[in-house]
Amino acid sequence: MPGLRPLPATDAIELKHLRAFVAVATELNFGRAAARLYVSQPALSRQIQALERLIGCPLLLRSTHRVELTLAGEALLGTAVPLLADLDDAVALTRSAGGEVAARVAQLWDGVAEDGKPGLPQMREAYEALNAQFPVPEGTRVRPVQAGGVSALVVSAGAAGPPRLLHLHGGGFISGSAFGYRPLAGALAAATGATVVLPDYRLAPEHPFPAALDDAFVAYRWLLDQGADPSELVISGDSAGGGLAVSLMVKLAREGLPQPGRAVLLCPSVNVVDPPDGTPVARWLSLYVGEHPHTDPLLNVFEADLSGLPPLLVQSGTSDTVLHETRRFVDYAAEHGVDVRFDLYPVGTHVFHLFWSFLPEAAAALEQVAEFVRSPATDIAAEAG
Repeated sequence: MPGLRPLPATDAIELKHLRAFVAVATELNFGRAAARLYVSQPALSRQIQALERLIGCPLLLRSTHRVELTLAGEALLGTAVPLLADLDDAVALTRSAGGEVAARVAQLWDGVAEDGKPGLPQMREAYEALNAQFPVPEGTRVRPVQAGGVSALVVSAGAAGPPRLLHLHGGGFISGSAFGYRPLAGALAAATGATVVLPDYRLAPEHPFPAALDDAFVAYRWLLDQGADPSELVISGDSAGGGLAVSLMVKLAREGLPQPGRAVLLCPSVNVVDPPDGTPVARWLSLYVGEHPHTDPLLNVFEADLSGLPPLLVQSGTSDTVLHETRRFVDYAAEHGVDVRFDLYPVGTHVFHLFWSFLPEAAAALEQVAEFVRSPATDIAAEAG
């Protein structure tokens, strides 16, 4: 059309495509490069093909057993490596100059961190106070429901459509509430356009395992009873809620109920039965686990058969306290044939999504959640390979 012109290649190139090329060009192996970037090999190949289309020439020569650089690829690699290094340095410098954001995040979490082992009521109060400092997006609508007998909130951006995103809140299974999580649920609803159901599942120690899982299961079954198409449903969870989301999908498989179309795990805490001794997390989780056998796949996801789970989007921060177990879970899921996408963000706090109102990485992460949730199932399967 006369009034429209395509963007210059340098404006249209995405940073992830350039990093994908550098990874393959450095490794000269798609498998190692894919593992390095935590993406599937088909997805990595598509990113490089997109880069080649924008530049207008082939960068790699691919054969069954080897990868070679073309002359154009060698030229781009020579300039891309220092360019990315300079960009990373610039980001680091900017972060050091703008440390007030990180300081604000740390200050907000300070109220929740243990200081002299406060009692459970104080812990719960501190977590609610943390969430109360975040805004609920303008235009958000909230109404209470009984989701199969489980108290819950339905959160939507404007007029509510049929609920299709079930979010399980964090809080170590001993704290957190549907009411307190209205800001994050509102942000998820605003980003994805989906109506969110927030179950107020029972907490330990008053209600140890499997109370939270049973409530999540009842809430999901309620969504099915509302006539929801399972392929259009999404299960999401943050921190302990992320681990609970995985347990829920394992239970769905055991009970013969349909899986959701996809699932989103935000800084998931999945190591329920074996946290580091002496840590606050270990004390919290022991209240949830109680005397239940640690080998139960519904409690210990690393004992579960994850085959048949829907496509997963897993997000975490580079300095998240549970990053090690998150990476272990991503690898474990991939070994079971799950289409899993793992996105890392350069942030140093757990569940950074809570800070969406002022943390750019959190806003960007929610945009990626929206893209994942809105994509047709066929696109997700193609992206994962």
